[in-house]
Amino acid sequence: MARLQNCDGVLRRDCLKLGLGAFMGGGLVNALRLRAVAGTAKTPPTSCILFWLDGGPSHIETFDPKPDAPAEIRGECDAIQTNVPGTFFSENMTRLAAIADKLTIIRSVKHNQNNHGAGNHYMMTGSPTRIPVSCGAFVSFHPSMGSAVSSQRGAKNGLPPYFSLPSATRSGGPNFLGARHAPFVVGDDPNSKSFQVRDVTIPKGLADARATRRRRIRDELDTLLRFQDRAAADPVLGADENYQQALSLITSAEAQRAFEIHRESDSVRDAYGRNALGQRALLARRLVEGGVPFVTINNGGWDHHSNIFPAFKTKGRELEAVVATLIEDLDQRGLLDSTLVLVMGEFGRTPKISTLSGQKSPGRDHWSSAISILVAGCKTPPGQIVGATDRRGYSAIENIYGPENLVSSVYLKLGIDPDTILYNRVGRPTHLVSDPRPIKEIMG
Repeated sequence: MARLQNCDGVLRRDCLKLGLGAFMGGGLVNALRLRAVAGTAKTPPTSCILFWLDGGPSHIETFDPKPDAPAEIRGECDAIQTNVPGTFFSENMTRLAAIADKLTIIRSVKHNQNNHGAGNHYMMTGSPTRIPVSCGAFVSFHPSMGSAVSSQRGAKNGLPPYFSLPSATRSGGPNFLGARHAPFVVGDDPNSKSFQVRDVTIPKGLADARATRRRRIRDELDTLLRFQDRAAADPVLGADENYQQALSLITSAEAQRAFEIHRESDSVRDAYGRNALGQRALLARRLVEGGVPFVTINNGGWDHHSNIFPAFKTKGRELEAVVATLIEDLDQRGLLDSTLVLVMGEFGRTPKISTLSGQKSPGRDHWSSAISILVAGCKTPPGQIVGATDRRGYSAIENIYGPENLVSSVYLKLGIDPDTILYNRVGRPTHLVSDPRPIKEIMG
């Protein structure tokens, strides 16, 4: 498998990976200890699948082409008419252009963080970094969307509430919410015949009934009164909760079924594409069917300082085919109204093409003044373009929004008040999002 990295040299494997460890050996229980399920309050049965394009995808080579701009701006890719009259995408987005009436493109999100570390944090959390950070930083000053959803929505059917495939994003963590709300990482390739989610079955020699009997004995012992207060939580009680959570995961029929991607028909698997990205999108669909409210598909390799046009003819077209298939599949299954699909990265790319120092082919540099984001599902009014950039794609100039507004929109669609007050480790209050106003055009 190719090693995908950004210009700062950060590899996907460098991200925090909280996968499933051995149940009785403590790995799974330890992971669950760090990710105890939040409350069980009733919330709308909505979910989000986020395609995170790490590195920053070009807005011009995706959803905001500039066919009338000079050659050094428009590049080598033509603009094509979508099935919505008067709306054009790049030729790399052929499948999505054919279903443009099922989705919305936001062309007017912008911010002022032009390096990977700060850009990741701002777009993933809706909160700018409070201090300058390096381009390669793994930044966590505020909870990510997935972690906040984990905290506010909790779990269902024995499944963790927040997944990240195949790795965690650099700013996709929980910060002060605690590591129990970190993403549950499934690192294996679902396209592989040997794909498995490690240790989600009872270990050999320990049958379901035996495990349940052990749990019952533990419950009886737990009738003994233990001291617990806010300042000194009983670690044994915490361990008990995690064992119960682990047991729920490995004995839940719904949880087991979500991971069994091999049960999908060959026609469905072929439609998604027999590749890692396609099968991860299919697994994401199965997870939201199982009740998981937030799934991130972390897809790296979008930091195109060079070789941008050949890359979009391969990687770009693979991505858009997978996203189009997911949207169509959700729609056919009656799940699109309850599932939000997002496609975005930390920023766009410079409109002017250049061959940067040390590179042998043309590309585009980091550019946070013009970002295109795909939004579909969860009652988003389809077939529209929100906002606009100037005629050469340098900056958003109409209906300008910030990452805060996008993140607020996501929370509202998932039944979470973006004006919620959270409390950090020292008890200080902080808003879930500093600006709770959503992008009104996508709220429906």
